[in-house]
Amino acid sequence: MTACAIEPSADPGNSGAPRAGCSITAAGAYAARLARSGPDGDSWYPERWTLDGPEPYAVPLPGNQPEEAGTEVQPMGDGRVLVHRVAAGRHVFALLYPTGPGTGELPLGAVECPADTTGLRLLPPVPGGERAYALAAGPRSTVLWQVAGGAFGPERVAEVPGRCSGGVWLDRAGRMLAVDRETGGRTKAVVVDLERDGEVSPLLQIAADSDDRLLLADPDSGLVLIGSDAPSPGRERLGWGVLGSTLPVRFPECLRMPDCVVTPFAIQPGQVLTPERCAVALRVDGAFGSWVGVWRPAERRVRHLPAPEGWLTGAGLWTPDGELRLPCSTPRSPCGVARLAAPDAGGGRTEAASGTGDAGDPGDPADAADTGESASAEESASTEESAPDESGDPGTTDPSTRASTPARPCPVPLQQAPLARLVTK
Repeated sequence: MTACAIEPSADPGNSGAPRAGCSITAAGAYAARLARSGPDGDSWYPERWTLDGPEPYAVPLPGNQPEEAGTEVQPMGDGRVLVHRVAAGRHVFALLYPTGPGTGELPLGAVECPADTTGLRLLPPVPGGERAYALAAGPRSTVLWQVAGGAFGPERVAEVPGRCSGGVWLDRAGRMLAVDRETGGRTKAVVVDLERDGEVSPLLQIAADSDDRLLLADPDSGLVLIGSDAPSPGRERLGWGVLGSTLPVRFPECLRMPDCVVTPFAIQPGQVLTPERCAVALRVDGAFGSWVGVWRPAERRVRHLPAPEGWLTGAGLWTPDGELRLPCSTPRSPCGVARLAAPDAGGGRTEAASGTGDAGDPGDPADAADTGESASAEESASTEESAPDESGDPGTTDPSTRASTPARPCPVPLQQAPLARLVTK
């Protein structure tokens, strides 16, 4: 397969991960995005999508003037849309809501960041949808701001030593936030406890000299997706683990696609006792464009699906019963949802289910992107080690295998955070 011919737009504050086409609330009821307007599509306005009704529908929320292309929008749990604008070096926040034919706007205040701050960006929607947070990363520390849901406008919540990126919520209460912290030239995922004045504790350390980032987490099962160069120094691999488990993080060979950028974006909820059976949706960016991958830890291959027409790339959610819903927008259907049925863990084929989006031609990029169909190199959820790959790197990384002193191994992955007592596996 040839090297990637495209460079997807990336979020510089989120470890270079490709941007998603829209933001969806944790409960899946609302979504928000910037939509194009104007005769040439050269101006932007916020748009709210309602996803929990019989049919999805969109409500435009244009302000008094067009938005900048870099404006961030995020849906709240009550249907309002949080907007983050940058004006004269200040980060300005407001809540938008429909008012008959117009748009209402509730100013929330502004945040001024020091000149050496790389920027301020919104974190993913908080479970419950009543609050919103943002990270402002500086050269030596990162400030966590609550920008919506407070009593007096934006509030400084905590300051974390080191430069932080990412951001994953680990519980349904919106208390435990995982961020990827860079200190001393290494990046490790840590947990910030919002109910203990921003207390920071380690979450993920596979080896002392590895970069270990948390990409996605499911609070129900404890399943987490991580990116780490522990099994292949200098080359990040995609792996999985379970919060609170004593088993090491595993790096399946089928998730290794050297010519593509693979970004997990949704985990099937509700699988409390069986994290290895959770379906995981992957955004795959390669030479043929972007498409969807579906994978379970209990399986040994990724199932590749063509992206639905008009997919808001990288956005989607799972239902507990295993239906993947992908928001789509086309001239024919400006607000639609493609529904894909997940395969069962026994190996059933993934097929498009009925929905308002177009599932696309099954013969296109899925066949051309056959980089993840290998079923021989990684184990499922057993305790045995995987076979080495062609470079000699193991598919499973035990945290003690690369420790500098055998008598003092590195912490067991995912066992150092206060989340350990909240999960069952």
